[in-house]
Amino acid sequence: NIISFLLFMSPLPTFVQICKKGSVEQYSPAPYLGTFINCGLWAVYGLPAVHPHSLLVTSINGAGMAIELVYLLLFIRYCDRKKRLQVLLVMVVELVVVGAVAFLVLTLAHTTKLRSTIVGSIAMLGNVIMYAAPLSVMAPNGLGAVFGLAQLILYAIFYSKSKKQQMIESQAKGEMGLNGNPKV
Repeated sequence: NIISFLLFMSPLPTFVQICKKGSVEQYSPAPYLGTFINCGLWAVYGLPAVHPHSLLVTSINGAGMAIELVYLLLFIRYCDRKKRLQVLLVMVVELVVVGAVAFLVLTLAHTTKLRSTIVGSIAMLGNVIMYAAPLSVMAPNGLGAVFGLAQLILYAIFYSKSKKQQMIESQAKGEMGLNGNPKV
């Protein structure tokens, strides 16, 4: 639980910076939204009626959900109107999804084993969302790195060819530098 708590607190320096600057700048809300729904789903999973003897799962994920809520409220406070509405809409949808999962599994699934399986599977999907969310930030950087590498390779290929071509042309003209080597 301590490690999970520290994981939830890891974005704190980012939000201190956002508060100091008064703007979210280019930060994406995706990781915080992903973590928010993930914590909600795991909190439902840890309920005694869903998965008995897992109160620690509910407590740490309830705390994580509260921490992510604070992050998202700060994000909403410092972002523009359009992004604010988008984040609020996604948060409402996530709360509805978590509430619907809890309601449906508690009313329709009659054994804790079935409830655990259903909510656990959905929570694992939430895990994938949470850990894939930072990739939305990394994808443009990865694409830029690939294009940069391609540019360097092309430069190396054409630079060496143009250098050889200059050497051949200067030898053909018979131009010599002061040191006796062909002039480049």
